[in-house]
Amino acid sequence: MKYKYIFLDLDGTLTDSKDGILNCVKYALDKLGEPLPDELMRFIGPPLIDSFTEFCGFSSEKAQRAVELYRERFSTIGLFENSVYEGAHEFLQKLLDNARLPVLTTSKPKIYADRIVVRYGLRPYLKLVAGAELDGTRNSKSEVIEYSIEKLGIEDRSKILMVGDRHQDIDGAKRCGIDSCGVSYGYAAEGELESAGADYIAKDFDELYKIAIQ
Repeated sequence: MKYKYIFLDLDGTLTDSKDGILNCVKYALDKLGEPLPDELMRFIGPPLIDSFTEFCGFSSEKAQRAVELYRERFSTIGLFENSVYEGAHEFLQKLLDNARLPVLTTSKPKIYADRIVVRYGLRPYLKLVAGAELDGTRNSKSEVIEYSIEKLGIEDRSKILMVGDRHQDIDGAKRCGIDSCGVSYGYAAEGELESAGADYIAKDFDELYKIAIQ
């Protein structure tokens, strides 16, 4: 068994959360009286504070206010403008059947991730749900990965595979010294996962399963 722990991103990996995220970005910018930036899809994946700073040119204070407005809508409406990708439940069950441990490692605040995985029936498959905190603690993917490793008491990092759809997932895995698999069915731009240096790339859950159970 090459990998025992399968660390999984949420948005764009297990769920199609595009509508909820983009609607909340639009809500925040409308409340601030700001125009929509080009390529809104870029907001899916990175920490929100970074996205509002980089893509909208906001100061740190204004970016923080944009995040607060985003969460105003997301916490009640946006988090459930979401759906589980077809085949995700079956994929997770097969991992468990083959003695692999699925672990959710998302940059989304844990308080929201917890509600989403319960609402959509994903929680029973997951050994751990790890995410960011609302105060900005554990905001980057590498921090979430390290937190998961510590919580699970993992000593051999070669037994971990990080799975995600954006370069932040691959970058975070590299910083933590673990292998990574990009999924091309998510929100990555063409060539993004390859450029980030993903160890593997899967086009669907069937391919991902074969990689995960090596």
